[in-house]
Amino acid sequence: MNMGMASAVALGLFAPPADPPLPSPGGFAAARAAMAAAGPPYAAWAAAGRTFLLFDPAGDGFAAEVLGDLATADRIAVLVPGVGTTLADFDRGLGGVARRAPAVQARHLYDALREQAPRQRVAVVAWLGYDTPDGWGLAVATEHRAAAGAAALNRFVRGLAAQRPVATVTLIGHSYGSVVLGLAAPALPAQVTDLVALGSPGMGVDRAADLATAARVWAGQAAGDWIRRVPGVRVLGLGHGRHPADPEFGARPLPTGGVDGHDGYLEPGSPTLAAVAALVLAS
Repeated sequence: MNMGMASAVALGLFAPPADPPLPSPGGFAAARAAMAAAGPPYAAWAAAGRTFLLFDPAGDGFAAEVLGDLATADRIAVLVPGVGTTLADFDRGLGGVARRAPAVQARHLYDALREQAPRQRVAVVAWLGYDTPDGWGLAVATEHRAAAGAAALNRFVRGLAAQRPVATVTLIGHSYGSVVLGLAAPALPAQVTDLVALGSPGMGVDRAADLATAARVWAGQAAGDWIRRVPGVRVLGLGHGRHPADPEFGARPLPTGGVDGHDGYLEPGSPTLAAVAALVLAS
């Protein structure tokens, strides 16, 4: 077991099903202590009072930040990022582009939820709980990293469901993160009501019905998103199947008018952000 996995197990997020599904308060304290020990910029995150379920700087790193209170939330959204996302980019975004950062996207969604329903008890998790593919090598075109991510995501979501069984959960996968969602779908608990694929290269199947889940499936792909040029095929283990935004896939469409490129879906003012917030609240 590597150091990243060992720390994750210590926080209860990659534990066997029989173990506590979510960290105890001591686990949250352990994450804060690990952030303080890691030095800049992570120590400043802890000092600012940000809440993390998972933090491990080893390798490319793992992190899961919570906005809102999971203990009381009735609606929970979990964001799953895609290619090239590492702990170093968690707050600043890949290439220093803030809108690509999981922490920034989560904040935008949380703010949209609070704006639409100020009295609703909501929580948003920015979940970097798997080793994303780097760059544009073979790993991006295969499901190996996504399969490992799906197993970790399932354990994490089952932990959420056990901790807060009355809450509904919406999973939002951006780019390769939607491949993770597709592979996780058959084993997700009933509390997961919606799967959202944004800028998706595919979910491992050619039809939403083949995901073997009772959750509703939504998809958005902007007109200017370069992901449109990625072939929606799966041949000899390469590729991820039909794009979920293809009408033949059978996902429910999300509005994307005015969305800028591949990373603008959860930007303030985006129709996609407003629609995703609305479906989280309606789940």
